[in-house]
Amino acid sequence: MDKKRVLFISQEITPYLCETEISTRCRNLPEGIMEKGKDIRIFMPKYGCINERRNQLHEVIRLSGMNMILDNLDYPLIIKVASLQPIRMQVYFIENEDYFPKKTFMHELDGEEFEFHDERAIFFCRGVLETVRKLGWAPNVVHCHGWMSALVPMYLKKAFVEDPIFDDTKVVYSVYDQESNVEIDNDMARKSIITGVSEDDVELINTASVDTLHKLAIKYADAVIVGSEKISDDLNKFIVDSDKYVIPHQNDEDYVDAYDALYDELLEEVEVYS
Repeated sequence: MDKKRVLFISQEITPYLCETEISTRCRNLPEGIMEKGKDIRIFMPKYGCINERRNQLHEVIRLSGMNMILDNLDYPLIIKVASLQPIRMQVYFIENEDYFPKKTFMHELDGEEFEFHDERAIFFCRGVLETVRKLGWAPNVVHCHGWMSALVPMYLKKAFVEDPIFDDTKVVYSVYDQESNVEIDNDMARKSIITGVSEDDVELINTASVDTLHKLAIKYADAVIVGSEKISDDLNKFIVDSDKYVIPHQNDEDYVDAYDALYDELLEEVEVYS
């Protein structure tokens, strides 16, 4: 029997970025799931602060030549890859210097907030899905971490719903207690619209923020994981009202087993109803 395939899409992963709740879990979780016998792929943004030489990133030539139109402008989509040692676990990076400028992470070099968080999130989410299509690697489960990945569930359920690469793909979204003061352009809803996506589909982000992006992802996900020990009462209520399958916060010893069991349960649903 073929291995089940899990695609991890993360806003940040250590050691490429400093250790945080998200970056640490998104480093250890894929390894744990791989050890349980599943095939995995990992994607994150190629922030300008990531040292390519130290981390041995190199461009994936067979994925070169892709471009993406966003808000009527054409942007090159560059894919790079690195291998986490000693386990040789590959991480793919979505790169574009307009959205991920050199030496930066979430702010300009002078400390000012980026004015294009909306477009870099759109570029990242669409870039991952287009790259997976070009790889021809069909995931059974897509697990998204962080607000920058929050458009993926909606795109999978709307824009890519008839794509054979994502046939019967289940989507999991992990909600973390992230900075809610990140400024996101309210025009994000309009810019997010592509073929298959309507104004109604993105209504939740007409007032764009980290929290409304979380809510959009929750709305379209098949299951939700509470990634942080504490999240806001507003998000908690939205999760409860969504009536989705929810995994509460898990400690460091238990989360790999709990998440793996969730993936298996979601895939059993596909087998029953297919």
